[in-house]
Amino acid sequence: MQTLICGSLAFDTIMVFQDSFKNHILPDQIHKLSVAFYVPEMRREFGGTAGNIAYNLQLLEGKPLMMATVGDDFGTYANWLKQNNLVTTHIKTIANSFTAQAFITTDIDDNQITAFHPGAMVESHQNSVKDANNVTLAIVAPDGRDGMFAHARECFDAGIPFLFDPGQGLPMFNGEELLHFIEMATYLAVNDYESQIIQDKTGLNLAQLASKVEALIVTLGGQGSHIYADGQRYQVPCVKATSIVDPTGCGDAYRAGLLYGIANGWDWPTCGRLASTMGAIKIASRGGQNHKPTRDEIENIYAQALVAQVAAEEKTKPL
Repeated sequence: MQTLICGSLAFDTIMVFQDSFKNHILPDQIHKLSVAFYVPEMRREFGGTAGNIAYNLQLLEGKPLMMATVGDDFGTYANWLKQNNLVTTHIKTIANSFTAQAFITTDIDDNQITAFHPGAMVESHQNSVKDANNVTLAIVAPDGRDGMFAHARECFDAGIPFLFDPGQGLPMFNGEELLHFIEMATYLAVNDYESQIIQDKTGLNLAQLASKVEALIVTLGGQGSHIYADGQRYQVPCVKATSIVDPTGCGDAYRAGLLYGIANGWDWPTCGRLASTMGAIKIASRGGQNHKPTRDEIENIYAQALVAQVAAEEKTKPL
C-alpha cells in the first residue's frame, strides 16, 4: 500500500553566507531593513516538500506516491525522479508557468532566510486525492493554499489518516483555518518555531493541540524532538551526524522516517528514532536529495544510534 505525499516540487537555489545573520541585522533598525549578504557559494538542487519526503521514503522502500503541480521547466527534475524509481503519475504540468522556486541563504549557524516563488504550486488544487488508488496514509505538506485545503478535506472524507505539516505554509492561514486542518488531521508535525506560531494563532497550548490529534510531533533541531501521544510526551534524542553540512531538507527527511514508522505500525519512540536517523543522514549532505544511503546502511546507523542512546541512559541512572 502507498503513502500519498501532497506537497510542492521545487528547484532550490541554495547560497551559503560565511558569517552569522545576527552580526549584520540590527534589531533596532528592522523597521527599515536593507541588508545584503555576500554569498560566493551557490548551487541549484531538486527540492520541495513532496520531492524531499518522497525521496527519503523511497530510500526506506516505503512506497511514496507524490501529488504536485509543476511548470514547463520541470524536465530535468522529472528525469531525476525517474532515475530514482519515484512514481510521477500524479505530478501535473501547468502550462505557461514555472515550477516553484526557492532561494535559500544559510549562515554558519544553520539559520536560513528563504524567498519563494510558488509558480505552478498555486494550482495544486487541480490534483485530487480521489484519483490516487491504494493509499493508506498521507501527508499534507506545504503546497498551494487551495490545494492544502482540498487535499486535507479529501483525505478526511475518504478516511485516510494524514499527517498535517504546515511548515512554511503557516503564514497563509489564520488561527481558525489552522484549527480546521488540525481537527481533520490524524497527526501534526511542526518545528519548535512553528509550534509557537500555531499556539499564538490558535490560542491553544501544546497540551491542548496534542489532545486534538493522535500525535503531535515537535522537532527541536540539535535538541532532538518531542512526540506528544498516548497522554504523554516522548523525548526523542538527536542522532549524531557524521558531519553537519546543510540543514536544507532535514525536516522533510525526518517526516519520511515518521511516515515509514506510522505505516508499519511502530510505537512512537521507534518512529521518532528512525525519523531522527533520517535527519542526521541528510544533514551530512548538501541539498535535499543528494544523500544515497542503502537500506542496510540506514539500518546500521539506526542500530548504532539506539545502542548509544541505551548506553547514555544507563550512565545517567542513579546508583
